[in-house]
Amino acid sequence: MPVNNRIAETQPEIAGWRQHLHARPEILYDVFETAAFVAEKLRAFGCDEVVTGIGKTGVIGLVHGRGGAGGPMIGLRADMDALPIAEETGLEYASRTPGAMHACGHDGHMAMLLGATRSLCETRGFTGTVAVIFQPAEEGGAGGKAMLDDGLFRRFPIAKIYGMHNLPGMPVGRFGMRHGATMASTDEFAVTIEGRGGHAALPHRTIDPILIGAALVQALQTIAARNADPLQSMVVSVTQFHAGFAHNIIPDTAVVSGTVRALDKHLRDLAEQRIHEIARGICAAHGATAAIAYDRNYPITVNDPAEADFCAEIAREIVGADNVDAKVDPMMAGEDFSYMLEEKPGAYVFIGNGDSASLHNPAYDFADAAIAFGASYWQRLAERALARL
Repeated sequence: MPVNNRIAETQPEIAGWRQHLHARPEILYDVFETAAFVAEKLRAFGCDEVVTGIGKTGVIGLVHGRGGAGGPMIGLRADMDALPIAEETGLEYASRTPGAMHACGHDGHMAMLLGATRSLCETRGFTGTVAVIFQPAEEGGAGGKAMLDDGLFRRFPIAKIYGMHNLPGMPVGRFGMRHGATMASTDEFAVTIEGRGGHAALPHRTIDPILIGAALVQALQTIAARNADPLQSMVVSVTQFHAGFAHNIIPDTAVVSGTVRALDKHLRDLAEQRIHEIARGICAAHGATAAIAYDRNYPITVNDPAEADFCAEIAREIVGADNVDAKVDPMMAGEDFSYMLEEKPGAYVFIGNGDSASLHNPAYDFADAAIAFGASYWQRLAERALARL
């Protein structure tokens, strides 16, 4: 089954929705206008039920198939929030909100799922219920977890859950997915070094937290280089170093902070353990102390192997076998769809965005040419997934 004809015919209209959303980006949970637009479309399409306010501003639409309510239910999820980035595309539909833009393609994710939802409402060629899930606050706000905490899976008996993200560099009309770990966990750490400040001309009377911090930055690199299996993926990146306030004063404290990414839970645990050990050891060696904050954020995004194979099968039906990479490389970026995959079997796939700027870049734009492929994939996936249950 190639691209859905109805979706292909209405692709310009769906792209118009996408561009409307692109021009009106909203951040984290404050996606009030975006959520209202989505809910209005779902009602206009004829969704049997539209529920708002799940996870603060999330929106759920239910589409019943033949025979009405009852039977199995599957979930299709798209994210709604934008990023705090000033857009530099110069597009006619560029962001009208200063300091905010859809630099990760969530506008395209919404448009593809909306296009599929309209087609599902028109055809209803399945038995059971499709739950379309529009989630806020993916960009660091754990909106997926908020929806779960607000009873998403308790209120809606979703058996399988599926997600999709665009991927710059992958040609439009291609899909990628893989078994197991697909995107990394995203932890954050901050080490506050407590030394003893003093005159910069009398360093022997101080315990210099800047010198200690420099040693710490270098030592933290040994976690990935010398503690982790080189055939496994882990990243420890120091991204901030704050210390001092004058050129002639050695400060009392310095703060070194950064992020840890891992595709394996054991490496994730190892990194946390070693950061504590290294920070305390280096500080103790210099006569300082370390206060360590370590926050575990998004878990590893792990695809169920059978569901990843099923998604690959659907993608092949839409774009052909040559345009599906079922062993795509994982990414070290994070994704809060991981929380949903921890509770339900499912899979997260990538759809090509062509030769665009990278994600989280002020020059990025979602490729409207991908809409027909993504929306067709969603419709076919929903119909086939329900038939399997």
